[in-house]
Amino acid sequence: MKIVTVVGARPQFIKATAVSRALRARHTEILVHTGQHYDYEMSGVFFDGLDLPAPDVNLNVGSGSHAGQTAAMLKGIEDVLLAERPDWLLTYGDTNSTLAAALAASKASVPIAHVEAGLRSFNRRMPEEINRVVADHLSTLLLCPSDVAVRNLDAEGISSGVHIIGDVMLDVLRSSRPRIEAAAPAVLSRHGLERDAFFVATVHRSENTDDPRRLRSLVSAFNRLDYPVLFPVHPRSRKALAADGCRIASHVHLAQPVGYVEMMALASSARAILTDSGGLQKEAYWLGVPCVTLRDETEWIETVDSGWNILAGAEPDRIVDAARSSMRRGPRAALYGDGRAAARCVPLLEQTPDVELTAGFDATTMEMIDAR
Repeated sequence: MKIVTVVGARPQFIKATAVSRALRARHTEILVHTGQHYDYEMSGVFFDGLDLPAPDVNLNVGSGSHAGQTAAMLKGIEDVLLAERPDWLLTYGDTNSTLAAALAASKASVPIAHVEAGLRSFNRRMPEEINRVVADHLSTLLLCPSDVAVRNLDAEGISSGVHIIGDVMLDVLRSSRPRIEAAAPAVLSRHGLERDAFFVATVHRSENTDDPRRLRSLVSAFNRLDYPVLFPVHPRSRKALAADGCRIASHVHLAQPVGYVEMMALASSARAILTDSGGLQKEAYWLGVPCVTLRDETEWIETVDSGWNILAGAEPDRIVDAARSSMRRGPRAALYGDGRAAARCVPLLEQTPDVELTAGFDATTMEMIDAR
């Protein structure tokens, strides 16, 4: 079996690590990096910090408007699909790379498997919400992290090909735990931090970076916190901070983006995590670290219901109060599986898709290939 896997952003690199390892033990995988996260700090360092194979194809799309970026990815992914004629296209999450991959595969009559299917924020102003909804409705195999995700799909009339596998990010965290724990002392020393005496902050979503008022509010909250704040800055955020001239307090340390192991070492040692990242919300829960989510809603509602995650939006008072009241608690219920999600993906991919796309390409697509 041949699978084309499309990734383009840091969370997808993490998710693909576990699944690629399981796939390549029995099948052929062509790993396509769209280049959505295109510089070394946002991309290469993450490949180095994980056991993910080097990409077979890099589309080098880079930054741009949503339409321009998605269009460039769509063309590049289509070229790969026409050349490789895979049995499946595998995509992850909710980025523009996810959307482009799903659209390209649907046009080329390649069955789509979507890992992390069924998530919903119910906020259609989020580009990520549009991406995930479209990908789910185009997919043949929908691999869900939770019962909630399955119920979301059922509410939209999607029941065929839906499976709960858990969250592949937990697979990676568990397998990486020894390296993370071994790295933590040196990572903290390098940043001049002490365990449980600092916050980690990340901001990257367009709702926060592209709205000067929200961004200023977030920085204002960080400036008011009582402990050091380590803020690995996404390039989009750094550009927005510079354009807005935000005043950064001396205890807020702007750092370059870091690799997976270093980020998890910092997160596991922090007093709390302040983030608009979906992945970090889950990782905070699994690590037993309180999380303050810098959004008005979240797809990962189970972490909120558990009491480990507080939705604070961009209101400084709410953020500061949530961060100051955060503390490590007792045992946590198991959420999003048992760390064996990747092992469940492969047998499901090995089943013949129950659709007319079984052959991989229809007659129209074969004519396109022959014409080239």
